[in-house]
Amino acid sequence: MTNANPEPQTPAPTQGGFAATFEAIAANIERVVKGKRRLVRLLLLCLLAEGHVLLRDPPGAGKTVLAKTVARTLGLEFGRVQFTPDLLPSDVVGVSLWNPVLNGFEFRPGPVFAGLLLADEINRTSPRTQSALLEAMAERQVTVDGTTHALAAPFLVIATENSEEIEGTFPLPTSQLDRFLMSLSAGFPDRAAEAEILDSHLTGSPLDSLPAVTDTASVRSMIDMARAVHVAPAVRDYLVDLAFNSRVHGSIAGGMSPRAVLGLQRVAQVRAAASGRKFVLPDDVKDVARPILIHRLTLHQSAQFNGITPAAVIEEILTDTPSPPVSVR
Repeated sequence: MTNANPEPQTPAPTQGGFAATFEAIAANIERVVKGKRRLVRLLLLCLLAEGHVLLRDPPGAGKTVLAKTVARTLGLEFGRVQFTPDLLPSDVVGVSLWNPVLNGFEFRPGPVFAGLLLADEINRTSPRTQSALLEAMAERQVTVDGTTHALAAPFLVIATENSEEIEGTFPLPTSQLDRFLMSLSAGFPDRAAEAEILDSHLTGSPLDSLPAVTDTASVRSMIDMARAVHVAPAVRDYLVDLAFNSRVHGSIAGGMSPRAVLGLQRVAQVRAAASGRKFVLPDDVKDVARPILIHRLTLHQSAQFNGITPAAVIEEILTDTPSPPVSVR
C-alpha cells in the first residue's frame, strides 16, 4: 500500500461549496484521465454515496490509472490486490501471526486496509476468496480469528472484471454483484482524447506530479453533507415504484434488492448536492439508475433468447414508471 502524499490545496467544503469542491476534484482527475467526463463524475458520486464500483473493460483501458488518480486526488491510501486462482482470503484481509516477543498472536492487516482498494481481475480468483470482500464491502470491517477490525473511512473498492469468455474466470455470484453500487465501463478513448493522452505522456506520467485537492476529513464531510440532502416523500414513493416495477417485470427473474434501492437514493442525494441543490429531483434518480441497476437485473432465459437486454429493460421501467412533479422539496 502507498500513501497519496501531496498536501491538500483546498479547505473542507461548506454546504454551499459542495458543488465547487466536487467539480475541482473531477477536474483534477481529468488532468490524467482524458475524455471520460461522465465516468469520472459517476465514480465520484459512487464514492460519496459510500459505494463500490465494478469496472468492466478490456485490458489496457486505463482502469488502474483511474483508480490511482482518484486515490491521489482525494488523499486516500491506495491498496491493490491482483486476484489470481491461488489467492487466499488472508492475502486480502490479513492474517494473525505468532509474535514471540509479545508472546501472542499479532494481526498483520492486508491490502484491504486502505482508503481505496483496487481489486484487479476479481473474477480470476475462486468464489471463496471473492467472498473475503463481502464483509468489507457491506460493513466496512473484516473479521479474522473471531476479532473484528474496522476499515478506513472513507473506503472504496474499485474492482476490474475480465470477460467471462476468457479462460480461467469465475462468474461473480449475485451476492457479490449486489455489493457493487455501480457497474461502469471506461471504454477506449476517442481520437481527440487519445491524442491528449499521448501528449501528456511524452515526458513521463502526469500522475507522478498530480496534487491532492482534498483530504480524507473533507471527503467524510462531503459524505455527511450529501446524507443531509432532502428526499421528499413523493421521490421516495417514486423509488419504491421503480423497485416494485422491476420485481414484477415479465422479463426479469430478479428485480432490485432493498440494497439497490437504498443505493439509488444515496447516489441521487449526492448528485443533487453536486448540482448545488439541497433536495433530490426525479431527474437525479433517472440519471444514475442505469449504472446502479445494469448488473443487478437478472433476465429470464426466454427474454435473453429473444434478444432483450438489461439496458433495454431499465429504459422501459424508467419510461413506464410515472415520476412526481419536478418541484419536489
